[in-house]
Amino acid sequence: MRIDLHTHTTASDGKLEPIELCQRAASRGVEFLSITDHDTCAAYRELGTEVRVPVQLIPGIEFSSYWQNTGIHILGLNIELQSEALNRAIDYQQKARAARAEQIAVRLEAHGIENSLAAVRKIAGNTYIGRPHFAQHLVNIGKVKNINAAFRKFLGPGKPGDIRRNWAPMPQVIDWIRQAGGTAVLAHPAKYGLTWTKTGALLDAFCNAGGHGMEVISGQQQAELTERLARLSLDKGLLASSGSDFHQPTEGWREVGRATELPSDCRPVWEQWNLE
Repeated sequence: MRIDLHTHTTASDGKLEPIELCQRAASRGVEFLSITDHDTCAAYRELGTEVRVPVQLIPGIEFSSYWQNTGIHILGLNIELQSEALNRAIDYQQKARAARAEQIAVRLEAHGIENSLAAVRKIAGNTYIGRPHFAQHLVNIGKVKNINAAFRKFLGPGKPGDIRRNWAPMPQVIDWIRQAGGTAVLAHPAKYGLTWTKTGALLDAFCNAGGHGMEVISGQQQAELTERLARLSLDKGLLASSGSDFHQPTEGWREVGRATELPSDCRPVWEQWNLE
């Protein structure tokens, strides 16, 4: 069974329309797919009930959050899309996202980059505005050479555009997911720049707040990292998840369906969903 529980579409910062992502996933042998756009489930509304989808969808979302001074992401998997708690959560996060965009624009202006918010809204083309849109604007005006440089100089951890506390804190996000009947999974725990000791503390806090699982595999990664994360999931009593974190076809290291199988001693998060 090939499963991918972490992907993005044009509803957030992905490059493919929801149906295009589903078709690409099916062409690559994916049977079960979760679209986990940032702080929105708009992709599922776009697909609706009349569009023929060539994969089995597991409703999902990726919430922005924070723990201590670290910005983190939490996946809500197998959620009830009509849940009132989920709709309240999305409304809260979208308002937080809009406020963050304004704050990023103000901080960039202090660094000589004026009128960025209007330009970013044009780039985004919808209500979702994320840091990748600011990064693209910085590339467009020649402030940096590429997206990576934009994050390295202006938008990454500790930089002017690194604003975290707008989001709901981790316990609140986990509670929203649980109220929506979903499974709370800590996304890509090795990508937050934390020491392994600090990562362990994050996972402990995640468990204590009612979290269910963690991503043991995120896109293409070294076998050694997979083994280490698998051990952490077992030590912390967390279910294991796997996803590509797909955004666009040009990023081969996180191509949809590319994530490898979980180690045999892990407890897959999907075992509790009775997938058929």
